[in-house]
Amino acid sequence: MHKLIAVISMSLAGMTSAEPVTIAALGDSLTQGFGLQEELGFVPQLQKWLTDKGADVRIINAGVSGDTTAGGLSRVAWTLTPEVDAMIVALGGNDLLRGIAPEAARANLDGILMAAQDADVDVLLVGMQAPGNYGPDYKQAFDAMYPELAETYEVAYLESFFEGLPSRDPAALGAFVQADGIHPNAEGVKKIVQGFGPSVLALIQSARD
Repeated sequence: MHKLIAVISMSLAGMTSAEPVTIAALGDSLTQGFGLQEELGFVPQLQKWLTDKGADVRIINAGVSGDTTAGGLSRVAWTLTPEVDAMIVALGGNDLLRGIAPEAARANLDGILMAAQDADVDVLLVGMQAPGNYGPDYKQAFDAMYPELAETYEVAYLESFFEGLPSRDPAALGAFVQADGIHPNAEGVKKIVQGFGPSVLALIQSARD
């Protein structure tokens, strides 16, 4: 992984004279930075991590607290302005909280990816895993839609927003989450960004090509 980061960073360092790559981070409260000072949220911490790696990039915070995949679909058209070169799509958590049918969430994500494809914008699709309380059929359908859509649209895929955390067991994450037990604290965001970073570096490189 460290070698991958080094190779991508070297490639990006050779492009400092080009225009910055602009990435829109389309998401919900996790992307928006709920409960944190602005500079400690996901987008500012990701921006700093990428800049420190030598990436010439600008991340737009297109996270809206409480947003579902339907909300993301409703605003993707005006998120994909002409300046946007790539997009991170991290939606689905609020669909789970509301028990929205996987087929509805899938149709919304399909619409978002289609809009990105039509705009010739590279995408990093971030997956999410459903809890078991909705039953095995729901979980199977929900979990599978992300990798399947990523394959269909030939976009980059990251299995989970929480990839960088040492565990996905909420009981083991007390040091990394806020009092609500859902949203990461500043240290949790730092770990998440470290897990995200290599995939976003690869997204930047893809947008440059």
